[in-house]
Amino acid sequence: MELKTVEIQKPEDVNFILGQSHFIKTVEDIHEAIVCTCPQMKFGVAFCESSGPALVRSSGNDEALEELARSNALELSAGHCFIIFMRDGFPVNILNTVKAVPEVCRIFCATANPTQVVIAQTEQGRAILGVVDGVQTKGLESDEDKAERKAFLRKIGYKLG
Repeated sequence: MELKTVEIQKPEDVNFILGQSHFIKTVEDIHEAIVCTCPQMKFGVAFCESSGPALVRSSGNDEALEELARSNALELSAGHCFIIFMRDGFPVNILNTVKAVPEVCRIFCATANPTQVVIAQTEQGRAILGVVDGVQTKGLESDEDKAERKAFLRKIGYKLG
């Protein structure tokens, strides 16, 4: 077995969700789930098929984000993984809906941070072992940091008052 890291390639302001599922209809079901939950969101989703023709399947409502999903999925080429890139919304807006899609087995991360995906390569194929999401923790939150966090959440509308 060989271990590799694959860096997710994306613009700084784009969020994404990386997960694993188990069936070819994943792309269509995730597409429908996003549109029904957050219709204003622009997104692209791609899925790595792990049997038969073993293609990257994709969908979305924004061609650039769909292409971003396709290229990153192909770079990952890991069993039944899917990746969703989004604008005009955040992972928190659709995460529970995506997790509720019957084919979805797990979510590895939901972030806008620089991300590396740890891949195991065997004779049979590839698997995602985990992710490095952002940077190493630098310390403890101070009272000032706490006040800034609370103000930020209210500024972007995720908390009231």
